[in-house]
Amino acid sequence: MQLKDIKSVYFLGAGGIGMSALVRYFLNEGKFVAGYDRTPSELTSKLIEEGAVLHFEENLELVPDRCKDPDTTLIVYTPAIPADHKEWELFRNGTFTIKKRAEVLGIITKGKRGICAAGTHGKTTTSTMTAHLLHQSSIDCAAFLGGISKNYRSNLITTDKSDFVVIEADEYDRSFLHLEPYVATITSADPDHLDIYGNKENYLETFAQFTEKIRPDGYLIIHEGLEVAPRTKPGVQTFTYGRESGDFHAENIRIGGGTILFDYVSPWQRIPDIELGVPVSINIDNGIASMAMAEICGATADEMKEAMKSFAGADRRFDFHIKKENLVLLSDYAHHPDEVKACASSIRELYKDKRITVLFQPHLFSRTADFYKEFADSLSLFDKVILVEIYPAREKPIPGVTSKLIYDCLAPGVEKMMCRRDEVLCIVEKEKENIEVFVSLGAGDIENDVPQMKKILEQR
Repeated sequence: MQLKDIKSVYFLGAGGIGMSALVRYFLNEGKFVAGYDRTPSELTSKLIEEGAVLHFEENLELVPDRCKDPDTTLIVYTPAIPADHKEWELFRNGTFTIKKRAEVLGIITKGKRGICAAGTHGKTTTSTMTAHLLHQSSIDCAAFLGGISKNYRSNLITTDKSDFVVIEADEYDRSFLHLEPYVATITSADPDHLDIYGNKENYLETFAQFTEKIRPDGYLIIHEGLEVAPRTKPGVQTFTYGRESGDFHAENIRIGGGTILFDYVSPWQRIPDIELGVPVSINIDNGIASMAMAEICGATADEMKEAMKSFAGADRRFDFHIKKENLVLLSDYAHHPDEVKACASSIRELYKDKRITVLFQPHLFSRTADFYKEFADSLSLFDKVILVEIYPAREKPIPGVTSKLIYDCLAPGVEKMMCRRDEVLCIVEKEKENIEVFVSLGAGDIENDVPQMKKILEQR
């Protein structure tokens, strides 16, 4: 089936952040788009407003007739869909063309110059920032993002003026091996998804395989110190980057008064006084990688400097909801120990003299089992830790694996408590008078409570 022959697209897992970008793409292409997701959300509500026909009940009668013709309907699914899901069984047992999200993304972007950000962490902010740099420049770009850009209120950017397309390259389930990058950045390679990869060596090997996908006329930009051994094709130019060293790096870093400034240094130029629109220290690294990709694509110094200052960030990435002298509330998507550590360090740098409380919802039983000691070490950088029960996502419980594994390994002296998911808002209500900086952390559904947390804290 060719994409031009498709009349309808049906999504199993339509509300996922990566899937929803494809929902928007096909709606923009004038296709009939429908699908299923397990739970409604703010994102699915917006997709419905934009024209998608979505439902949240596992019910074959809710599949639109226009999505039952195998000759004109493409089925896009997420691996999180259970094998016994009735709708999934219907399509599998038919003669439908069925593709993973990553396969469809690879097909759509084939023949374009893909600007891909990969890594255990940092890839969402880096890809979103790169898309902003290019889209605001004379170069322009399209983008498929793994987060909602605050500048564009979407995870999809379209253009008819450029063949550059920015893509968040997701390593889960080896998805990024469906891409053929023109420019690829690897931000980090700390082992994750060990339920898929089994061990660190397999994880790193897949990143090496990703570098083999880069076009012969392309570029690889890799963070200094990573254990990934690139295997690029002849002709690919490889560069390193880092905060204070590498082919691309920062100098004259100044942090204070709520701002971060630095001088950007590349093999070709120096741009002084870059100001971060989202002033947290981890964005120095993300900013260097983004500017490196944008510079390679042809963005000018003035264009990049202006866009870096106006970059508003991505939802759930250092997302400030209250930012006052005596009260701060922010949420972040961190769900790997190194992400939690980076988040804690950046917040501590901003609020050296404040008491910082974190509410953490672990994501996946398998990740908790693999990294509970590392999570405890990272969370111990906060003053107080409130641990919520594990968000299962696609997994079934693993005997003996609960948030208490992390709780029991927290450093002595750290205030700590555990709570059920349905107790979260009550805990915030009880703690509100003592809160100075409050961080809601995790990739599960804890974000759904942030608006109510904001109301509670603002009423104290």
